[in-house]
Amino acid sequence: MVANRYEPRELESKWRTRWEESGLYRTDLSQTPDERLYVLVMFIYPSGAKLHVGHWFNYTATDIWARAQRARGKTVFMPMGYDAFGLPAENYAIKHGIHPAESTAANIADIRGQLAAMGAMWDWDKELNTSAPEYYRWTQWFFLKLLEHDLAYKAEAPVNWCPDCKTVLANEQVVEGNCERCGREVVQRRMKQWFFRITRYAQRLLDGLETIDWPEKTKIMQRNWIGRSEGAELQFALADAPATRIKVFTTRPDTVFGATYMVLAPEHPLVPTLTTAAQRAEVEAYCLAARKATEIERTSTVREKTGAFTGAWAINPFTRQPIPIWIADYVLASYGEGAIMAVPAHDQRDWEFAVKFGLPIVEVVSPDGQEHLAEYDQAYPAQGVLIHSGEFDGLPCAEAGRRIAEQAASRGLGGPRINYRLRDWLLSRQRYWGAPIPMINCPDCGAVPVPEDQLPVLLPREVVFGQAQEGESPLATVPSFVETVCPRCGGPARRETETMDTFVCSSWYELRFLSPGYTDGPFDPEVVRRWMPVSQYVGGAEHAVGHLLFSRFFCKFLHDIGMVPFDEPFAKLNHQGMIRRMAYHCPRHGWIAFETTTPVEGSSSARDCSLCGQRTSVFDAKVSKSKLNSVDTGVYLEQYGVDTFRTYLMFMGHFSDGGVWDDSGIQGIQRFLARVYRLAGTVTVPFATIPRLPEPPTTTAEQEVWRKVNRTVQKVGADLTSFDFNTALAAMMELTNVLVPYADGQPDPTLLAWAVRSLVQLVAPFAPHLGEELWESLGGPYSVVDAPWPAFDPAGLVEDQVTLPVQIGGKLKGTVQVPRDATSEECLAAVLADAKLARLLEGRTRVKEIHVPNRMLNLIVR
Repeated sequence: MVANRYEPRELESKWRTRWEESGLYRTDLSQTPDERLYVLVMFIYPSGAKLHVGHWFNYTATDIWARAQRARGKTVFMPMGYDAFGLPAENYAIKHGIHPAESTAANIADIRGQLAAMGAMWDWDKELNTSAPEYYRWTQWFFLKLLEHDLAYKAEAPVNWCPDCKTVLANEQVVEGNCERCGREVVQRRMKQWFFRITRYAQRLLDGLETIDWPEKTKIMQRNWIGRSEGAELQFALADAPATRIKVFTTRPDTVFGATYMVLAPEHPLVPTLTTAAQRAEVEAYCLAARKATEIERTSTVREKTGAFTGAWAINPFTRQPIPIWIADYVLASYGEGAIMAVPAHDQRDWEFAVKFGLPIVEVVSPDGQEHLAEYDQAYPAQGVLIHSGEFDGLPCAEAGRRIAEQAASRGLGGPRINYRLRDWLLSRQRYWGAPIPMINCPDCGAVPVPEDQLPVLLPREVVFGQAQEGESPLATVPSFVETVCPRCGGPARRETETMDTFVCSSWYELRFLSPGYTDGPFDPEVVRRWMPVSQYVGGAEHAVGHLLFSRFFCKFLHDIGMVPFDEPFAKLNHQGMIRRMAYHCPRHGWIAFETTTPVEGSSSARDCSLCGQRTSVFDAKVSKSKLNSVDTGVYLEQYGVDTFRTYLMFMGHFSDGGVWDDSGIQGIQRFLARVYRLAGTVTVPFATIPRLPEPPTTTAEQEVWRKVNRTVQKVGADLTSFDFNTALAAMMELTNVLVPYADGQPDPTLLAWAVRSLVQLVAPFAPHLGEELWESLGGPYSVVDAPWPAFDPAGLVEDQVTLPVQIGGKLKGTVQVPRDATSEECLAAVLADAKLARLLEGRTRVKEIHVPNRMLNLIVR
């Protein structure tokens, strides 16, 4: 029997201790169960000391889903670890004046305790820490394997530089021109950096999206990021140096006869060599200014076009006419070849540029084969037929484009080509807290990989921050680390001082979780073969073109070299929505906490900064430490307990939508759980005699309960499978509202016991501690998580009443409630008993009745 009062903290501590002592959530991965399920959440950055409410929202939902699957007979493996390297952890350590290794270890210890308190099914035997040498040894090993297969290289290129974080960023880490970490505007620099050739996998990354069960919006984001374009490469020779050719990629080769000038990106490598002496000063000044503009600014369609003439000329390969070569910042080095053939009559950006600088505009595509240029005040970008295009005149654009591309190929001037927007993955970071890139720079041998038997290249502990030159890693200031010998010639050499992007660490962690102590390789291939790919992955949609794309690339590479038998790491993916809360920004003090604001009299939302009195800006923002609008979960856990907090989070809104944090409803959730607790105390039937699925009862009251339990079991089971946790909870609350008054009357004890047992099992995934306590009180065997999921009778899903639409003279006038399969007479009686419908029939003669059982009643009257 349960105690008289629901005391969550006492029973939660009791059950967590028992789970740990019994090893309830440890999974034997050496076995091959028939229905194995690898469940994974995106692991946590231990950059701060506490879990925030977003972690609770994500991890609770995944745990609920996994518990329901285990109750259905699946063998579930659900590990947890720490994405411990990276810029957030380093910045946290610098801010607090301690070493990153110490702060990370302390934060992990604190977070581990909070994760354990969550009551989730973590298998703590498989815990991971990416900053541990035994882990990053294999991150470095993967780098060497990619290098061995010509998929890692170092090159000078335009890169994204964050002035605040003092490091380069991959394109995927720049959001609307700003650093995704600190929000600072990113600038362009040319630097020599390490890259992974993810572009070689562009088409396979696209094709693979058709084979995985992921949200369509995520697939669309990846398709757009990869950006497949079909077109042609065309080559334009320099007028005074025909051997030198400028390559362009165009999706409209049909317009080549209208190319009246060329535009190169300011970063194009040919710009310094082809610029004439007379134009050099202007071009260099323009290139300098272009480096200060963000990519978004440069590609804006409303920004006024700017440019500089190089003084050089190219030859249009089809018109054979010389055309001037300009540079302009609306052309990006990262797209195509960093050069375009400008066709102002049929591209709006080119039109605006040509108009501003007085360049020729030649119409080559017409909607009807006639000239219309004199009528236009902007470009005509649509399809049509060619004019002023020599032998291709009169051809439709598609056919002309194909023939022009083929002729370019036959003349050695290019040909058909597929282009991708995706750029290679820039992985160098000018920071300390990361996996060192395992390369050695020898003055005689060049860049030499560290031999595998010398891995890991360990991070030195004696690093000092703030002394490295800008653009250098703090590792450059540690002579004992930098100075080494060349593995090939034995001469003095210097280690690579940059570290790897933390996304390299997280691109393969799902493999290591399965064998974290394995020493013969990065993972045990036999265990990976049995348990991979991940059955269910859950995490933020913000990683769609970062972590999720990089992990797919890694997996395809490992498949290619025979290390795994699959080429997609995550079979199914779900995204959680964001938990949002009001955030306040003071013009003087920046982001300030709620407690640092003062309500404005007469306003429900406006607030002044209590430090300086200035009016703050109010934002409905994602909960985050940086915006000082975090939710202190500890307060709610102490007052209400873990189960109430878990359940309340799931009731806030749909999992994929998230919600606005508002604690006004949390007491209602605790009252709901307390009602379930009291219901369990009303059961008097021995557990062994409770039927798994009782026969339909004969009395009306029992039939109502029987149907409600069956419908709730069916709905909750379906909702949990699809991550619809809020509607599942609503259904359980409705069931509770039916059971409480039934239990207070003269219930059938066996039916009540079956109903309460079913309810306890449905609640248990949300409130696992309470579920265990009530299951034990009912007499059930340990543990409720391994009890078979409640069954339902399909006959119990059928409603005994239906809502019947009523038409009068073919027009809908109302509805009535009638028994299912009611006769025409019964339906008519219900209509006449309805005051509104009866008034509409007064004084009228019924000519005919059209009755479709359970669907409609139409009364024809005169």
